[in-house]
Amino acid sequence: MHQLRRAAVFTAALLGASAFAQAETLTIATVNNSDMIIMQKLSPKWEEATGNKLNWVVLEENVLRQRVTTDIATNGAQFDVITIGSYEAPIWGKQEWLVSLDDLGDDYDYADLIPSVKDGVSYDGKMYAAPFYAESSFTFYRKDLFEAAGLTMPERPTYDQIAEFAAKLTDKSKEQYGFCQRGKPGWGENMAFVGPMVNAFGGRWFDEQWAPQLTSEPWKTAVSYYVKNMNEYGPPGAAANGHNENRALFATGHCALWVDATSAAGYIFNPAESQVADKTAFALAPSAVTDRGAGWFWAWSLAVPSSSAKVDVAKSFIKWATSKDYVKLVGESEGWVAAPPGTRKSTYDSADYQKAAPFAKVVYDAVSNADITKPTKDPVPYVGIQYVAIPEFQGIGTTVGQQIAAALAGQVTVDQALETAQRAAERTMKQAGYPK
Repeated sequence: MHQLRRAAVFTAALLGASAFAQAETLTIATVNNSDMIIMQKLSPKWEEATGNKLNWVVLEENVLRQRVTTDIATNGAQFDVITIGSYEAPIWGKQEWLVSLDDLGDDYDYADLIPSVKDGVSYDGKMYAAPFYAESSFTFYRKDLFEAAGLTMPERPTYDQIAEFAAKLTDKSKEQYGFCQRGKPGWGENMAFVGPMVNAFGGRWFDEQWAPQLTSEPWKTAVSYYVKNMNEYGPPGAAANGHNENRALFATGHCALWVDATSAAGYIFNPAESQVADKTAFALAPSAVTDRGAGWFWAWSLAVPSSSAKVDVAKSFIKWATSKDYVKLVGESEGWVAAPPGTRKSTYDSADYQKAAPFAKVVYDAVSNADITKPTKDPVPYVGIQYVAIPEFQGIGTTVGQQIAAALAGQVTVDQALETAQRAAERTMKQAGYPK
């Protein structure tokens, strides 16, 4: 009861009496990731404090992106709050499709936001989305399996070492797989893994003249490595597995190695959710010829479309859901290991969080030091590590992801997949008028 009373008090203080003036129902579109499910679970506290209601539209990642992009580009006004990432926020802010969130009040403590994260959701000095959680990527591994096999994971493994470990730790008779990676097609699904892997192999999406580089040797080498190891050491049906599917496989003991979002650590290390919470360790994202751009950068964030007729109430909810006190509420009600990571310095200053989250310092360093302006070994004209911050990338990245998934499923060769992707990217860039 004490925690509930405290939550109500801080919520009311945070929102102010004016929030009670007229009840509204907000429609919020969000992704079905664990942090967002917790937000949905706790949101009745905001509803009780304000009298407002939330209509939740919870979608799988690829579907969310499609629905939200279509709605905002057509001024459809279906949603009052949308969940978007550091790719969309600056592009849509520039297009004036989003409301600026620079006026949430001094008590919001903008200075507490990790600078790289705030910059990632801003355009021209204005913040167009409020970061709910941020992430880089790292290597989850089963320390018990490594110990039993006499293997030692380096602080930053190479992809060659990952392949050696995967071969030794795969036991299909036990449904134990050494190379669990994203296979589901999508610019934010399989390409979130493949893009940084290509960076590590020395590749890039475009050269300095905006010419697509999908048939370059680094792309061929990286994607061939991916297809080979996924087929030999990955779970069956890997081309259908995205983040959530692999997280479930790892948490139930079926994966020895998994390179994915640092934000998943709160789930994997939570004994209430994971069967391997006490058997998991982590290392940095793998490198190859370089470590530049080897770990991705992303921030799932909440934004208000300019088409919303309920901007003030939407801002009230976003302020509540991305505040320091919300982080504290999650820690106290769900366990500190589940607190939304990667956005606020105060989270990492918390002794409770440090005690519960053995991965805290690694995640903070990875997120705060991520440099989306220098994502590759060779110079590029774009920003973004696992994405390219241009409007055309959403279509290009999806097409490339579909071709690579087809190669993974054995429908085409790697060379055929990349050649088809290259031609599609060239057409798109030509139609868009690049180089500009």
